[in-house]
Amino acid sequence: MRTDDPADARAEPSPGTVIWMLGPVIARADIPVLCDRIALALDRGATLVICDVSTVTRADVATIDALARLHLIARRRGGRILVRGADPRLVGLLGLVGLLEVLPLA
Repeated sequence: MRTDDPADARAEPSPGTVIWMLGPVIARADIPVLCDRIALALDRGATLVICDVSTVTRADVATIDALARLHLIARRRGGRILVRGADPRLVGLLGLVGLLEVLPLA
């Protein structure tokens, strides 16, 4: 797992936006850490977390689980996530589990 710490994430042109590079593999053991980091970013004022998954090499159930949990945490804290750079396999898996209607893709 590779992810930028929210405190060090580079900001997009709009204030309150951070970008995370996720991948190349997201394991189940990574999910609690990712959840803690998105909570921290939102608590520090982020309103949008862009999860760049363009380097994910293995889109699987753990990847879907991580994105779903990140989405839920963001919503509960008044923020949102945007998934950027999803390959066709990940988009297909998101559609299969019904998350394409919930997770915005860029």
